[in-house]
Amino acid sequence: MLFRRSLSLAGVFLATACLATPEEPARSWWPQFRGPNAGGTSTTAKPPVKVGPGEGVIWKAEVPWSPSSPVIWDDRIFLTTFHEGQLETRAHERRTGRLLWARGVRPDQLEMFHQTDGSPAASTPATDGKHVVTYFGSFGLVCHDLDGKELWRRPLPVAVSGGSYGSGTSPVITGNRVLLNRDQDLHSSLLAVDLETGKTVWEAPRPDVAGGFATPIYWNNDGVDEVVIAGSVRVKGYDLLSGMERWRVDGVSGLVCPTPVIGDGMLYLASWSPGKADSSFPLDWPSFLKAFDKNGDGKVTVEDSNPVTWDFLRGIDKDRDGSITAVDLELIRTGSAKAENVLMAVRAGGHGDITGSHVAWKFARGLPYVPSPLYYDGRVYLVKDGGMMSSFDSKTGKAFYVQERLGAAGSYYASPVAADGRIYLASLPGKLSVVKAGGELPEILHQVDFGERIFATPALVEDTLYVRTQTHLYALGRDPGR
Repeated sequence: MLFRRSLSLAGVFLATACLATPEEPARSWWPQFRGPNAGGTSTTAKPPVKVGPGEGVIWKAEVPWSPSSPVIWDDRIFLTTFHEGQLETRAHERRTGRLLWARGVRPDQLEMFHQTDGSPAASTPATDGKHVVTYFGSFGLVCHDLDGKELWRRPLPVAVSGGSYGSGTSPVITGNRVLLNRDQDLHSSLLAVDLETGKTVWEAPRPDVAGGFATPIYWNNDGVDEVVIAGSVRVKGYDLLSGMERWRVDGVSGLVCPTPVIGDGMLYLASWSPGKADSSFPLDWPSFLKAFDKNGDGKVTVEDSNPVTWDFLRGIDKDRDGSITAVDLELIRTGSAKAENVLMAVRAGGHGDITGSHVAWKFARGLPYVPSPLYYDGRVYLVKDGGMMSSFDSKTGKAFYVQERLGAAGSYYASPVAADGRIYLASLPGKLSVVKAGGELPEILHQVDFGERIFATPALVEDTLYVRTQTHLYALGRDPGR
């Protein structure tokens, strides 16, 4: 596989000892999307059970709408938003919720994004306690210190990712590198830049991958530091030092939203998208025209549908000419034929195509569209739209329960998180469910309706649960030791 290097060899061949691992925490931290290594768990937090908009509220701060999640380092909370035409990185005081600073960039052009559920500030920041790195698909990477001083910016071409939905991936800090998934409809790549300067260390082209939303994760795989990224049809592992592809597993969904997780020495990925396994979506041209060509002109354009429907359909318009033709649909159909909606466990080790040799087990029901899987105490948990939860033995794939209803219907965009024997799940309509981990059925300990939509994944730090709704950021529980 070809890959591009920076001119500085010292920036490429770093000592392995310099690489941070997920076990180097601050006193209080949730440093990136979904916490340490995007795993969604805390081994030290003891968040409350019975909380909500009218119970256990330490503070409540008004924040402009965006679907990105809060991240935390000691006494700072960081998030992104789109406000008054600017793409902003914001810092709030953790003790009070008070806004400490907001730093914005004004892009020349906004990326295409979903007009009802999307935002050009959808990516969650990442921090190592000295740097706060933010990604905006309309601009690129921006790095600040904890007090809001801009350290560097790295402009990138405007993203064309996932068709109509915009960017969803978030940056990751590992040692002195920032990792970014640049999977797009064209010119996909995995980018590594220097944390101190923003300059390219390496960039690995991904020509066989279309748009996607997963965040990269770190895996020390049989003694080798790797970056793992799930993309359309396949998941791949790359050498962290060089960007060289080490292995791949084929047979995941055509459009991947969830981020993989690590546990018990294995990698777990769940992915589902409309297409091959969705009989309700027509992939043959006559049926597609019958369903969507309202004016009978032999093609599908925005004039044939309402804005919400076109937001979904325009991702099929591969040549970006404003209309969907039989050629566009054939490209989708061909790609869908290789895809598989699946939950899979991948064993460590192996090189090249390890699809047939290192997939430990698979399961094909209860699959999420957006939320990432959760590994917690020897189990893998999933939540899918409709408020249905599943639980599996992480080593064998044995199902403890599948698609059990939580009593919280609707779509799910936020990923499940866990601490102190409990799992926290937030539905898009705004209902928070607290479920006891383990068991033969999900035991619901508490449910509460926040009364407005929740897109963001909650954060767990010490005795506090942080929940971002459509218009507010909540700190729920006890005052965090102040």
